[in-house]
Amino acid sequence: MLRRIASIALFSLALSGCGFWGGSEEVQPNKLVDFTAEKKVVVRWSANIGGDLGDKFHQMAPAISGDSIFAASADGAVSSFNVETGSKLWSVDLDVVLLAGVGAGTSNLAVATQSGVIICLDATTGAEVWRKQVSSEVVAAPQLNNQIVVAQLINGQIVALDLQTGVQRWVYDSLAPRLTLRGTSSPIVASDVTLAGLDNGKFVALDNESGSVLWEQNVSIAQGRSELERMTDVDGRPLLFENVVYIAGFQGNLVAINPFNAQTLWAKKMSSYHSLAAGFGNIYVSESVGHVQALDARSAASVWRQDQLENRQITAPAVIGNAVAVGDSEGYIHFLSQIDGHFVARYDTGSRLVGDMKVKGSTLYALTDAGRLLALTLN
Repeated sequence: MLRRIASIALFSLALSGCGFWGGSEEVQPNKLVDFTAEKKVVVRWSANIGGDLGDKFHQMAPAISGDSIFAASADGAVSSFNVETGSKLWSVDLDVVLLAGVGAGTSNLAVATQSGVIICLDATTGAEVWRKQVSSEVVAAPQLNNQIVVAQLINGQIVALDLQTGVQRWVYDSLAPRLTLRGTSSPIVASDVTLAGLDNGKFVALDNESGSVLWEQNVSIAQGRSELERMTDVDGRPLLFENVVYIAGFQGNLVAINPFNAQTLWAKKMSSYHSLAAGFGNIYVSESVGHVQALDARSAASVWRQDQLENRQITAPAVIGNAVAVGDSEGYIHFLSQIDGHFVARYDTGSRLVGDMKVKGSTLYALTDAGRLLALTLN
């Protein structure tokens, strides 16, 4: 409990921009800059998911599988919508408190409760398949393949459960630091390997049959004298782009790794606790301070940096068309040019944005804290 309380306080101190813990002055977010919009944001559809996302820390985001998009509210409402029309396909009330978003596979989806219960649902009907209690809280969406459900726990464990029965297949234990950011990464679960970033700054590849370590790499190495300075969490989801894995660490590096031989291709000093995006041969990263940066995927050379969103608590980037989109704590979605990072459009959703936004085709999907799911396009 002490670890979690300290983590929340330090998260607010170092990252939120909402104010210094115990201090008298607040760090104010940058004011919105004026610009001439080059694109028009069009709302294709909007839907209420059946509840809001609550006032607790969360990493809740929708998930897309096939022609459906799934979203969950804090009070346990899980709903499925058609990605094209927004029509509701089904909705269920699990009567639990959820902190993690939805993980979706081809036939099933999974959510995690505040008390550390993984719930697997049928993706077509919403019918509950099983529930499984794990050893600790889960704040990032579980991920699935056709055989297992994998969840990262805040105690440093990664747990694999059988997709059909919920029976535990294996557990991987990592040594978690005493102080961490509030949150965990969400793994990539391929057919035979799980790739995951850890709170100790490491990145591991695990065998999906046994949970054994195939290889591991340091994304960030703890430096500094205080525990705050030595925090090196990897909280963003890894990105697989053109057969290279990219992963960012807080107070550490953005690293490119060849997943086939575990070779580090390059490492760039950078601090981020977000997932990454890719497009135009670039890797896009939302830095801890609120800057958005584009790096050449092959060389790590900086292509551009947009610093006008400093302290606005931006989300992970998402690529839509020739733009990069990030949301912020005041509910705005900012659209930046992939070429040079200048603003091309802005949209006010009316409520805070925290979780990762999703893209399918030419449509961006965003879930607000008020429980509104939006499908947006750029014209």
